Amino acid sequence: MAADNRGTGTARRAMTATLLMIEDDSRLADMVREYLSREGFTVSVSGSGAAGLAWLEQHHADLVILDLMLPDGGGLDVCRAIRRRGQLPILILSARGDAADRIVGLEIGADDYLPKPFEPRELLARVRAVLRRRHPDARVDALRFGRLELDRDARVVRVDGHARQLTARQFRLLAAMAERAGRVLTRDQLMEVSRDDSGEAYDRSIDVQVARIRAAIEDDPRHPRRIITVRGAGYVFSRAPDG
Repeated sequence: MAADNRGTGTARRAMTATLLMIEDDSRLADMVREYLSREGFTVSVSGSGAAGLAWLEQHHADLVILDLMLPDGGGLDVCRAIRRRGQLPILILSARGDAADRIVGLEIGADDYLPKPFEPRELLARVRAVLRRRHPDARVDALRFGRLELDRDARVVRVDGHARQLTARQFRLLAAMAERAGRVLTRDQLMEVSRDDSGEAYDRSIDVQVARIRAAIEDDPRHPRRIITVRGAGYVFSRAPDG
């Protein structure tokens, strides 16, 4: 768990969540990795049970997303192998929809089960729920920069503990910039990273949205300290201390 560092304006996640997805469907795995990465998770993918177990020998994960249908054997065997190593949370995926698989998976130690096909938003909700159950005192989805806090779970932004009103699109745009604090993002990049779940881009300009976000979170929107314009390039979310 990282320190708060309110004086430096450094981003803080109360818990850094690293996920391993064991899935041989590369198209699905890429979609899940992209979606969950946009939500702030670090996601690695292994295409087989053996590769996934080998990855776990060398790396830390906070949760495993495990497909039951793997090219080198059953996911239930992989689940058993992971559980023998400890209490790493496991979320099982399966296209078979067999109640027996679900029951066996839960009986041998899986924390949750999600049938395919699934909505990415439901997978996200289940991942967060499992992590909260395993780490009840942790705030998985909070980003803090000094007086500014983004609660991505509740989709609320607060300044000095007081909620500020943003639309869903404005919140996505602010979160996209905050997650990439210190990096200059072009308007095209901001259009891309702040799309909604349907892939729909903004129907109004990024500049208009940024102006409205500044009005909500900056002490003086005419002289912003948090969202800085980089002339001829785009915008950067500043890590600078609050003034």
